Amino acid sequence: MSMTRPPYSSEFRERMVELVRSGCSPEELAREFEPSAQSIRNWVGRPDRDEGRSHDGLTSAEREELRRLRRENRRLRQEREIPAKAAAWFAQETGSIPSGSSSS
Repeated sequence: MSMTRPPYSSEFRERMVELVRSGCSPEELAREFEPSAQSIRNWVGRPDRDEGRSHDGLTSAEREELRRLRRENRRLRQEREIPAKAAAWFAQETGSIPSGSSSS
């Protein structure tokens, strides 16, 4: 069984950001609520990055693009491996090694 908890709702994260901006420290909020102080600090910094006020990390759009590109990269690698695995299987089954180039 997984010991991880579901992600916090966007409303909860926004409320934590509001509380920090109103003067509460992330450490105080971490003691009172469940998320870690570092998680709360990350939530506070994200809108600044998204709105261009801070350049110390990726914006939400950049994070989403990175996730999309990683998924695409993984899919392309798998697609590239399929013919190689098929050739190896056929070579093993037929007892022959395919040539590196075709002469047709």
